[in-house]
Amino acid sequence: MTLPLDTSTLQARPVRGADRRVRARHIWFLNSAFDRIGFDTALERIVRRDPERPFAFVVTPNVDHLVRLSRGGELAPLYAQAWLTVCDSRVLELIAAFSGEEVEVTPGSDLTAALFKHAIDPAEPVVVIGGDGDVIEGVTARFGLKDVRWHQPPMGLRTNPEAVAECAAFVAANPARFIFLCVGSPQQEMIAAACIERGDCTGVGLCVGASLDFLSGKTQRAPQWMQNARLEWLHRLMEEPKRMWRRYLVDGPQVLLIWWEWRRARAKLRAFEKSFSARLGA
Repeated sequence: MTLPLDTSTLQARPVRGADRRVRARHIWFLNSAFDRIGFDTALERIVRRDPERPFAFVVTPNVDHLVRLSRGGELAPLYAQAWLTVCDSRVLELIAAFSGEEVEVTPGSDLTAALFKHAIDPAEPVVVIGGDGDVIEGVTARFGLKDVRWHQPPMGLRTNPEAVAECAAFVAANPARFIFLCVGSPQQEMIAAACIERGDCTGVGLCVGASLDFLSGKTQRAPQWMQNARLEWLHRLMEEPKRMWRRYLVDGPQVLLIWWEWRRARAKLRAFEKSFSARLGA
């Protein structure tokens, strides 16, 4: 993965006319529509977006998100409002490749780190929703930030619409290029949707979960070799077994059933398309 060291030198990547017409913007894979872009392009689009434009947000679905999407509920309509949807999971990337689909991985933690290291001016305002005092202090000290605007919502945010509205009001009252929503899913997506609904929020919201925990040093991220081996989930399980065991040992493996059902549905669709084309040609 290559990170641009100077975002002022980033150049827009032209898309040839034929590719623009033939290639759809999204690829639909396991209950989610992923943007057909890689890490560098996602970073470039986020950095280059006009900060005065109406609020837009980025989601980074992983295995856990896709399992929950398969169950219905509020997550799907929230995801449908996202400006960018990029894959957070190297496991999903592997499953997609095995299925003949090109889903490039853009981990939310890497995206967050790149923004702080290469795009954010220490003097510009940065909005953070969620986290705790130690996380804010750690990130502020590490990157020499001068204007961190932090809002800590109460517990039970998911069932507290007033608190969600307060988060959106904080974003509206504190304009910034980047708003880091770090309250877990679907709470962070609920806040993002509330920001859009208000109509007076600006900037880019990033639904990036525990990314600031890693940057602050509060939580240790998996070593690079484990990330490359697609074992970051195992590291998190070993670090926080009481909190993570169900996600990784019970819920996570259900993605294999979702994948199997998706393959069957795709095979049936292709068979129908082939039969229909044959009838048209008869």
